[in-house]
Amino acid sequence: MMGGNNMAVVLFIGFSLAGFSHICTAADSQRDEGDMTPKQVVEKWIALFNAGDADGLAALYHDDAVNHQVTAEPVEGREAIRAMFAGEFAAADMHCIAEVIHEAGEVAVLEWRDPLGLRGCGFFTVRDGKIAFQRGYWDRLKFLKMHGLPIED
Repeated sequence: MMGGNNMAVVLFIGFSLAGFSHICTAADSQRDEGDMTPKQVVEKWIALFNAGDADGLAALYHDDAVNHQVTAEPVEGREAIRAMFAGEFAAADMHCIAEVIHEAGEVAVLEWRDPLGLRGCGFFTVRDGKIAFQRGYWDRLKFLKMHGLPIED
């Protein structure tokens, strides 16, 4: 059985920990991009992609980042990546639905689908809260047919 002094210590520790927990939670919610985990970066990427925000997406990449969708040549540099997204958003109505996001060290893997049934997978290497390298796998022919876009040779 606890005496009066012991109860006061337990209550003080409990209130202190509750206050500390609240402070940590508030600080965590105000993280800047440099503190984001790879999974958090990909979650933000999905939100910006679904908003059609090429500028916001580009801001998630390092200046010298590479985005390699295996159906095309690699795109190098933040500005070229921004232009790629802007062109894609102008050509088709795209939406990414995350099936699952896995994280291992500095890499996040996104398994996704879209409302039309296209599926794919993306690998994001994240350093200092920004994407350094991205590789994507998906069926380009199916995408072009679904959106009524010209099929390239």
